[in-house]
Amino acid sequence: MSFFRHHTRQIMKLENIKEYCLNKYKVEETYPFGNVPICYKLNNKIFAQLYPYSEDYKITLKCTTDMGQFYRMVYPEKVVRGYHCPPVQQPYWNTVYLQDFPDEELLNMIDHAYEVVFQSFSKKVQNQILESKVNNDK
Repeated sequence: MSFFRHHTRQIMKLENIKEYCLNKYKVEETYPFGNVPICYKLNNKIFAQLYPYSEDYKITLKCTTDMGQFYRMVYPEKVVRGYHCPPVQQPYWNTVYLQDFPDEELLNMIDHAYEVVFQSFSKKVQNQILESKVNNDK
């Protein structure tokens, strides 16, 4: 008798990730580097870069240094420093290999990435973003 459950895990579909990112307020999908990566920006700042290759399905997400290190410790086989980044920026980006990665954790990481970029703006810009959201919600 095994104490471990063996289960197959479905990978979050590309369209679900795209939809989740685009449902965040004031986000746009862009292709500044060609067809790949697919970038998601808040107010012209990238918070997510999606690489939709089936053989190398991954996403690179903005993070704080503490959260970046936390995720790399918790998921050492799945989360690494932003692979494409220059060394000085690597602590602020995590690349997540999506095969068998927990969906809820991925959504949390996307939320964190969006929040990090939002918090990087001045209070004035943050207020403008929030005010436009309030006006659009009416």
